[in-house]
Amino acid sequence: MARLVLFVVLAVALGISMVGHKVMAKERTQYHRDSTNGFGAGSVRSYECPNECTRRCSKTQYHKTCMFMCQKCCAKCLCVPPGYHGNKDVCPCYNNLKTRRGGPKCP
Repeated sequence: MARLVLFVVLAVALGISMVGHKVMAKERTQYHRDSTNGFGAGSVRSYECPNECTRRCSKTQYHKTCMFMCQKCCAKCLCVPPGYHGNKDVCPCYNNLKTRRGGPKCP
Protein backbone atom coordinates (compact mmCIF):
# COMPACT_ATOMS: atom_id res chain seq x y z
CA MET A 1 0.00 0.00 0.00
CA ALA A 2 2.85 2.40 0.85
CA ARG A 3 4.46 1.71 -2.51
CA LEU A 4 1.21 2.56 -4.31
CA VAL A 5 0.91 5.89 -2.44
CA LEU A 6 4.56 6.68 -3.20
CA PHE A 7 4.02 5.84 -6.88
CA VAL A 8 0.96 8.11 -7.08
CA VAL A 9 2.80 10.98 -5.37
CA LEU A 10 5.76 10.62 -7.75
CA ALA A 11 3.46 10.45 -10.77
CA VAL A 12 1.65 13.63 -9.70
CA ALA A 13 4.96 15.39 -9.06
CA LEU A 14 6.23 14.34 -12.50
CA GLY A 15 3.03 15.58 -14.13
CA ILE A 16 3.28 18.96 -12.41
CA SER A 17 6.92 19.20 -13.42
CA MET A 18 6.08 18.53 -17.06
CA VAL A 19 3.34 21.17 -17.08
CA GLY A 20 5.74 23.72 -15.60
CA HIS A 21 8.35 22.83 -18.21
CA LYS A 22 5.86 23.41 -21.03
CA VAL A 23 4.89 26.81 -19.61
CA MET A 24 8.54 27.86 -19.37
CA ALA A 25 9.22 26.62 -22.91
CA LYS A 26 6.28 28.68 -24.16
CA GLU A 27 7.67 31.79 -22.45
CA ARG A 28 11.09 31.21 -24.02
CA THR A 29 9.66 30.93 -27.53
CA GLN A 30 7.76 34.19 -27.04
CA TYR A 31 11.03 35.96 -26.20
CA HIS A 32 12.70 34.85 -29.43
CA ARG A 33 11.03 36.50 -32.36
CA ASP A 34 9.76 34.45 -35.25
CA SER A 35 7.33 34.98 -38.11
CA THR A 36 4.30 34.39 -35.86
CA ASN A 37 5.33 36.96 -33.25
CA GLY A 38 6.11 39.58 -35.86
CA PHE A 39 8.82 42.05 -36.58
CA GLY A 40 8.51 45.65 -37.58
CA ALA A 41 8.79 48.98 -35.85
CA GLY A 42 8.69 48.64 -32.10
CA SER A 43 9.24 44.89 -32.00
CA VAL A 44 12.59 45.34 -30.22
CA ARG A 45 13.23 47.33 -27.05
CA SER A 46 16.32 49.54 -27.08
CA TYR A 47 18.15 47.34 -24.55
CA GLU A 48 17.64 44.33 -26.87
CA CYS A 49 19.44 45.96 -29.82
CA PRO A 50 22.95 44.67 -28.98
CA ASN A 51 21.73 41.04 -28.77
CA GLU A 52 19.62 41.31 -31.90
CA CYS A 53 22.49 42.93 -33.83
CA THR A 54 24.92 40.28 -32.59
CA ARG A 55 22.57 37.66 -34.05
CA ARG A 56 22.13 39.61 -37.29
CA CYS A 57 25.87 40.25 -37.78
CA SER A 58 27.20 36.90 -36.54
CA LYS A 59 28.02 35.49 -39.98
CA THR A 60 29.57 38.50 -41.71
CA GLN A 61 33.28 39.08 -42.15
CA TYR A 62 32.71 42.82 -41.46
CA HIS A 63 31.47 42.27 -37.91
CA LYS A 64 32.45 45.62 -36.36
CA THR A 65 30.96 47.70 -39.19
CA CYS A 66 27.83 45.58 -39.24
CA MET A 67 27.38 45.91 -35.48
CA PHE A 68 27.91 49.68 -35.56
CA MET A 69 25.39 50.28 -38.33
CA CYS A 70 22.90 47.71 -37.07
CA GLN A 71 22.81 49.26 -33.61
CA LYS A 72 22.26 52.74 -35.08
CA CYS A 73 19.41 51.42 -37.22
CA CYS A 74 17.93 49.42 -34.36
CA ALA A 75 18.00 52.43 -32.02
CA LYS A 76 16.13 54.50 -34.59
CA CYS A 77 13.63 51.87 -35.82
CA LEU A 78 13.41 49.56 -32.78
CA CYS A 79 13.48 46.67 -35.22
CA VAL A 80 16.02 44.15 -36.55
CA PRO A 81 14.95 41.82 -39.37
CA PRO A 82 15.13 38.05 -38.87
CA GLY A 83 18.01 36.03 -40.22
CA TYR A 84 21.58 36.99 -41.04
CA HIS A 85 20.88 39.01 -44.19
CA GLY A 86 17.93 40.05 -46.32
CA ASN A 87 14.38 39.89 -44.94
CA LYS A 88 14.38 43.70 -44.63
CA ASP A 89 10.85 43.89 -46.02
CA VAL A 90 9.47 42.86 -42.60
CA CYS A 91 10.99 46.00 -41.06
CA PRO A 92 10.23 48.95 -43.41
CA CYS A 93 11.99 51.63 -41.32
CA TYR A 94 15.15 49.51 -41.17
CA ASN A 95 14.89 48.88 -44.92
CA ASN A 96 14.30 52.51 -45.91
CA LEU A 97 17.24 54.11 -44.09
CA LYS A 98 19.77 55.18 -46.74
CA THR A 99 23.33 56.49 -46.77
CA ARG A 100 24.20 59.89 -48.24
CA ARG A 101 24.93 58.16 -51.52
CA GLY A 102 21.52 56.48 -51.53
CA GLY A 103 22.69 52.99 -50.66
CA PRO A 104 21.24 50.84 -47.86
CA LYS A 105 22.39 52.02 -44.44
CA CYS A 106 21.30 49.04 -42.37
CA PRO A 107 22.85 45.58 -42.73
